[in-house]
Amino acid sequence: MAATLVTAALAIVATLLGALVSGRFQERAVERSLHISHDEAIRRDRLEAITALACAISAHRTAMWWRGDAVLNKAAAERIAALRGESRLTRSAVTRPLIALRVLIEDPAVRAAADRMITLTYAIRDAYTTTGELTAAREAAVAAHDDFVDTAARYLSPARTRLTPARETS
Repeated sequence: MAATLVTAALAIVATLLGALVSGRFQERAVERSLHISHDEAIRRDRLEAITALACAISAHRTAMWWRGDAVLNKAAAERIAALRGESRLTRSAVTRPLIALRVLIEDPAVRAAADRMITLTYAIRDAYTTTGELTAAREAAVAAHDDFVDTAARYLSPARTRLTPARETS
């Protein structure tokens, strides 16, 4: 009788321990899944910010080129005014993705590349003196754009192991 009670008690204890261990494994699996989902969402948001900024600055660079070309070719005042309005719109379109990038990405290399790209694109406005200067300013802005894209691609590279703030505290 005592042997049966001991066997039954051991079976109950083993069942409870098995349930606890199994529950803990399930809990860890859910935590890992949540971390992976969070990391993927952050990466997607970062990629969107980078892409939106690169596209917005490209549109602004093009608008500034056409505006400078019109000024240099002494286009009609209405044409220059229209291009000025367009370049103001494209410049304001840079703000939102730039803010998103600054909020989502703290990496100094990505931020520096973004700042350089923006500075050189905005500098096109100061190059409306000759076609050569306008072309050189545009080429410098394009090179800075390409450098930004390359820097951001390295930052987002799957081979790069980064921990998000939620993971660092675990």
